Amino acid sequence: MTLHELTLKLENRTARLAVVGLGYVGLPVACIIARAGFQTIGIDIDQQRVRMINTGENPIKGIEPGMDDLVGGVVASQKLVCTTDFSELADVDILTVSVQTPVDDTDHYPRYTHLRSALESVGRVLKPGSIVIIESTLAPGTMQRVVIPTLESATGGKLNVDFYVGHCPERVMPGRLIQNLTTLDRVVGGSTPEVADVMCALYTHVTSGTLDPTDPLTAELVKTTENAYRDVQIAFANEVALICEAVGGDVWKVRELVNKSPGRNMLYPGAGVGGHCIPKDPWLLIANVNDGFKPNVIPAARQINRNMPTHVADLAERALRSAGKNPSQTTVAVLGYAYLENSDDTRDTPTQSLIEQLDIRGISYRIHDPFVEDYQKDLFDVIEGADAVIVMVAHDAYRQTDWKAILSRLSTPILIDGRHILPDDLHVPDAIIRVLGRG
Repeated sequence: MTLHELTLKLENRTARLAVVGLGYVGLPVACIIARAGFQTIGIDIDQQRVRMINTGENPIKGIEPGMDDLVGGVVASQKLVCTTDFSELADVDILTVSVQTPVDDTDHYPRYTHLRSALESVGRVLKPGSIVIIESTLAPGTMQRVVIPTLESATGGKLNVDFYVGHCPERVMPGRLIQNLTTLDRVVGGSTPEVADVMCALYTHVTSGTLDPTDPLTAELVKTTENAYRDVQIAFANEVALICEAVGGDVWKVRELVNKSPGRNMLYPGAGVGGHCIPKDPWLLIANVNDGFKPNVIPAARQINRNMPTHVADLAERALRSAGKNPSQTTVAVLGYAYLENSDDTRDTPTQSLIEQLDIRGISYRIHDPFVEDYQKDLFDVIEGADAVIVMVAHDAYRQTDWKAILSRLSTPILIDGRHILPDDLHVPDAIIRVLGRG
């Protein structure tokens, strides 16, 4: 099959498509493609997840507008069928891969075990002339160093002769999965310009955003750069917050007034940066740097953001001591375990780092989160008799709670707000209230 023939199949929706990896990216992508009228196969190694999707149930919890109806609709129409069996890909024309690309905590270098495994399984059954599109975020150079050699070895074929590759990194955020996938611009890196054109023909069915055809290396650089840029911006906001605490200022007022200056857009400081992308992608951007160049800004920003949960633990410890408490004999209630408000996504959550810090200090803790299954308890049961409350996630449920009622249930009236969700006019006699970034 030629690339021209494949383009025609995309135009008349007779192309068979597949998505490997049905997580926060892969599942909505598969559903959107299926909704566009393509027969779509979803592949995942998690049998329970596959069974759940095939019954029309959305496994992604939290507030995710439209996902329940989308999953149920495409499964009912039989346009999306999911399986754990890679042999079902033997007749697929184009497939996308959305699997984990983690970074090691010690050397900060990417580990592509999941990616290689998926590519080896795909390559063993790949139809000649097919396109393999990697949507997972990659360190610059990974398409050339990992993806292409793995597929050539698994298929016994040659790139741009027996198969084609592309890199079209996603731009999504929990809570906005469908909105982001269907409206944002996409960088479309093809192994040849003609492959990029075919990929654009596919993604016109996915997004109304602009499609920018380019090469795979540029696509790798764009995605990792945009997330590293955001990480650096957040680190700046966090450092200003720490400065404000040190000199007795209020970062929230400072931020408001700074952003009145033309061209300024200071982001929100907070108790930590989590999720699968922003803590990882800056390391991916610099992973393959050579020729003696040593990045400075990006690692420094990572260090600042990674230390924010430790700073929140310091705030809590100091507040407990100021109330005459021995921290090792106290219990705190931690509100929020997901990394993002109104989501059940716990990947690289700052709360995990916080509780590790509480353990070091000998502080006992209870955790509440309205979206994370293990912590879906009654809020007032969790806080009852605690010596302090630490807010780590700005869930709507916390924004709307009665904080005076919360304080009345505590053994010691201490609130540590890591996300600036407490009302600015909250004043309770004898209560100790600490807001990150406010001296």
